[in-house]
Amino acid sequence: MPTAHTATVNIYDAKTRLSKLVSEVEDGAEITISRSGRPVARLVPYRATAPDRAPGAWRGRVEIGDDFDDFTADDEREWFGA
Repeated sequence: MPTAHTATVNIYDAKTRLSKLVSEVEDGAEITISRSGRPVARLVPYRATAPDRAPGAWRGRVEIGDDFDDFTADDEREWFGA
């Protein structure tokens, strides 16, 4: 099968040729899997839903106060009920 195409295969063929079908999908194909002639599933290339993270994206947008980690044992007892 050529790259970037759509094809329909029955569920038996999909089970016996899964590795080949996945390779085709990696190359851009979309495969419809049918049972008794009725489409029931699709194999499509995976697309990440979240963008890649870039280190330092928040640089200059967040400021941590000088007293961020200044607390006493009394503060800790009050906050955590110890």
